Amino acid sequence: MNWITNFVKPKLQSFVGKKEVPDNLWETCPKCSQMLLKRELENNHYVCKHCDYHFRIDARTRLELFLGKNYIIMDTPKVEVDPLKFKDTKKYSDRLKEAQKKNDSHDSVIVASGTLKSKKIVVAIFDFNFMGGSMGMAAGEAIISACSYAKKNMLPLIIFSSSGGARMQEGILSLMQMPRTIIAINSLDKEKIPFISVLTDPTTGGVSASFAMLGDILIAEKDATIGFAGSRVIEETIKEKLPKNFQKSEYLLEKGMIDIVSHRKDLTKKITNILEYLQN
Repeated sequence: MNWITNFVKPKLQSFVGKKEVPDNLWETCPKCSQMLLKRELENNHYVCKHCDYHFRIDARTRLELFLGKNYIIMDTPKVEVDPLKFKDTKKYSDRLKEAQKKNDSHDSVIVASGTLKSKKIVVAIFDFNFMGGSMGMAAGEAIISACSYAKKNMLPLIIFSSSGGARMQEGILSLMQMPRTIIAINSLDKEKIPFISVLTDPTTGGVSASFAMLGDILIAEKDATIGFAGSRVIEETIKEKLPKNFQKSEYLLEKGMIDIVSHRKDLTKKITNILEYLQN
């Protein structure tokens, strides 16, 4: 950081004059440690231009990258807050309020109807920034409502997953969302409605073990972590070293677990082409 402070920042100040250069102009790539201008990072779909690392992005940013301005965020069913009165070092209800305020969102999933190259679709997107994208009752209801809307209007459904799994603060009520979302997704199959599942970093736990792996087409972003239990937990359980890139999207493609690995900037075009093929 001294290099930025002592060399880069003074250089920028010499260009713009005496006006103070903000400290938040830069982002450090977690993979290659290169310094990136935030504006350049945004223009490159939040992907490092040096090593192709795909930064985690919030749900609304992903929605705009995917559909531009051609969408309307839909209301999702409200659920009872903290029915188990869960408390660890802090009340779950307080954690929830903090996450809602920080992310300006009701819960970890947003649902939108929109247009993708003139095709009407329904989109559900997990936000890892909201309590690790965990799936509780509200997220489950959001997925089910997205399925219901898609079914009622005979529209393709695309779900972008980014989740650590079931929300532990909701206990069995959270785990119940796994079979509920599976049933909702299966109802689309009966009506021949396409469901494309996009797996982003990370897609794990109860989300990967339920609807996320049920897509007619499974697409994963480059270098995304996808699995149920973490690799460290698996290694400690089986007492063996796991293969290189285990649980990475490229590894899963090689093993036939997913259909496509895509760069983020190519996702919109690829999904458009898939929908045109499936609906012809």
